[in-house]
Amino acid sequence: MKVAVAMSGGVDSSVTAALLTHQGHQVIGITMRLFNSCLTGTGSAAHDAGVVAGHLGIPHHVVDFEPEFRELIINDFIREYGCAQTPNPCVRCNRFIKFGLLLEKARELGAEFMATGHYVRKSTDPDGTSHLLMARNIHKDQSYFLYTLTQERLRQLIFPLGDIETKEEVRRLAREYGLPVAEKSDSQEVCFIPGDDYVAFLEASGALTCTPGDIIHRDGQVIGKHLGTHRYTIGQRKGLGIAWSEPLYVVAIDAGQNRVVAGEQRHVFAGGLTAGDVSWIQAPLEREFSSSCKIRYRHAPIGCHVRLLEEGGCEVRFNDPQKAVTPGQSVVFYRGGEVIGGGRILSAIS
Repeated sequence: MKVAVAMSGGVDSSVTAALLTHQGHQVIGITMRLFNSCLTGTGSAAHDAGVVAGHLGIPHHVVDFEPEFRELIINDFIREYGCAQTPNPCVRCNRFIKFGLLLEKARELGAEFMATGHYVRKSTDPDGTSHLLMARNIHKDQSYFLYTLTQERLRQLIFPLGDIETKEEVRRLAREYGLPVAEKSDSQEVCFIPGDDYVAFLEASGALTCTPGDIIHRDGQVIGKHLGTHRYTIGQRKGLGIAWSEPLYVVAIDAGQNRVVAGEQRHVFAGGLTAGDVSWIQAPLEREFSSSCKIRYRHAPIGCHVRLLEEGGCEVRFNDPQKAVTPGQSVVFYRGGEVIGGGRILSAIS
């Protein structure tokens, strides 16, 4: 097969390219230019991926998606925080950039499939229906970020690392193949935010300012001051700077009124949520069904009941109340170890 590998210059995508090359496939590497720090120089995505491609003897292409990435991902990230949401840029990047624009580019280059270094598995039925499955390495599993994949796109994808059980095994393979990035450290969570300091990033953008406002208790009492609602997220405990009889948590953020609402721990729990912009890899057969779901990446799947709403939304009721349901994040639905779909959290419900 002719396979395009999305190469970030890291160990995971490099091992992906090496595995497919040594299996005898016709492999080409593609690296995305997304923002300034990944453009040039040793240690950059384009440089390191090019070195690995040269080592493997495969062609390497660099494609410039910086304008699209800035508008669809970075500017959206800033806008969402300005509206008191906590966005998930990796989900949007996978949807619009990696498995959108990049997949289209791979096909333009003549590739039958595109492979990535995601820790996730795929299976295909005899009738061609594809299934997205959690990785063998449950600690590295990235299926949560891929729920927006469609059947058409999933059929074109390969995930060679999904069956590898440990990251050390991936690094062992990198050393075995002599890859120059074998000991390169893993990338940070949000690639365009230096040091994962999202507050500094938002304020440096100039779009959000440190506008003082009230921190109020959920009973309406003013109990403190904040320096910008973008500095807070649902469930946050540290950084409130308020002396109280019980620990206080952020339970709501009102950007319109420039207020942060705090409450005791019991007020952080919710019985369910509403979600919008829902997409399905495996479309449900009924308007209501039982499932399990994750409401953030580092979250064990929990039982729930899902009711589909009009205009592509859904209401989710948890089997047990869950802490810190956060608007802007994703709820992802699972059936056993399979992702069936997900959506963007709109609100918590009691």
